[in-house]
Amino acid sequence: MGKQINAAADGESPVVRLIDDDIAFRRALQRLLKSAGHQVMEYGSVGEMLLEGIGSAPGCLVLDIHMPGPSGLDLQEMVASQPEPLPVIFVTAEATVHETLRAMKAGASDFLFKPVDSETLLTVVRKAIEDDAVRRQARRRLCALQTRYSRLSPRERQVMEMVVNGALNKQISAQLGAAERTVKAHRAHVMEKMEVSSLADLVRAVGQLGVTPDGASHAGA
Repeated sequence: MGKQINAAADGESPVVRLIDDDIAFRRALQRLLKSAGHQVMEYGSVGEMLLEGIGSAPGCLVLDIHMPGPSGLDLQEMVASQPEPLPVIFVTAEATVHETLRAMKAGASDFLFKPVDSETLLTVVRKAIEDDAVRRQARRRLCALQTRYSRLSPRERQVMEMVVNGALNKQISAQLGAAERTVKAHRAHVMEKMEVSSLADLVRAVGQLGVTPDGASHAGA
């Protein structure tokens, strides 16, 4: 098993935030995770972690359900509302069917019971960190794409929509009542501002944006 965990694309190393009020269990997990090369921050309660702040570093949360103060399920709800929601892995001694279902429906990466198998936990943590990195990268790409789209003028957005729907320059010219050379200029500006070099790339970008016929983007909505 590798000892080095790669830094995220934005330069921040992933962090495993470990939250459990059982200090012996928490320290044992901390040693296990650190031995596998993970950076770990540990807390005895949800409140303790919230006082310090979740932070923006990528990674995941490994936490119990039942703890003094806010529960692990409460924290899961808080995390889900963040701009960069972290994957949540529950490791608990006991849980009702309702609690288990609530956690999984809310998007928990996994749900493990104590005593937890070391290899299973490390596999689950590694996958959660990898999934988090993939989602963050996708969000960054989409944000960059939305920024490029925002630079287009209303007319350029019209032209872009017609182009990706297969309209020729002369057809766009007739529909907009503009000279064909003007349409060509708009098309060139669209390609430049969207930073694409082919029609296929433009179509792909528009698909990722989820641009509707009225020109509004619903990506990430």
